[in-house]
Amino acid sequence: MTATPPPPPPPQPAQPVVPSGVWSPLPSASPVQRIRAAYAARNDSDYYFSHIGLDIFLTIITLNIYGLVVFYRLMRRMREHNRRRLELLDAANEFAWGQATESGVAEELRPNFERTSVNLAVLRQMTTDFREPAVWLVIVIGVTLVSGLYLGFIPWMVGLILIDGDLVKHDQNEGAVEAELSAIFARLGQNVPAPDPGRVKGKQNYAGRIVATIFTCSIYGYWWQANAMRDGNHHFQWNWPWEDALAGAVQALAPDAT
Repeated sequence: MTATPPPPPPPQPAQPVVPSGVWSPLPSASPVQRIRAAYAARNDSDYYFSHIGLDIFLTIITLNIYGLVVFYRLMRRMREHNRRRLELLDAANEFAWGQATESGVAEELRPNFERTSVNLAVLRQMTTDFREPAVWLVIVIGVTLVSGLYLGFIPWMVGLILIDGDLVKHDQNEGAVEAELSAIFARLGQNVPAPDPGRVKGKQNYAGRIVATIFTCSIYGYWWQANAMRDGNHHFQWNWPWEDALAGAVQALAPDAT
């Protein structure tokens, strides 16, 4: 009996026009092309803070001016990483379904694919949230110029809360997709290690951090921002080995695909 393919995903809005240097997906490409493009774009989307101590030092000696650059990079990397990972995981899911259908195990693996669709929907919705880094930077600068440096920390703190919340939500859902894909690829004869569920971080104590930032006249804010830089770095350190294994599995299953 021929396996019935899963229902098509809901229509997606047209991809926005993005400036040169910012990664964007390839909606009309084949699954293998999409996987390879998203994998190759890792250096563009996943900004790694290699010198956190220096970044904080520069923020202090420039009276928070350099901190605006750091804030922009934090907002931008979370948005771009979310987009790229959605494209990678969505394309891997589509590719795996095709391989499962060809191998005659699609119906057996259908529950796995149905679960991935739920988590992919959450990741897809996240890409529509208001996270335009340039706009957030303008908001922080505008409030600072109009109301002073102290009140300028309010939208900055809101931004850090959103970055942390996005990271937690993103990691929970992409980790679930990774686990299902690992099981699927194992059934297809390829080893893609399952993610460690212990990697998922909990939400920060936002109220406590806000109070600490206010009562230390924003000094605690330097630690908070360093924390956000470090958390993203750790997230990438978990992601990248899994992506490497996925890329190897796709190459093994479709070595001649273009």
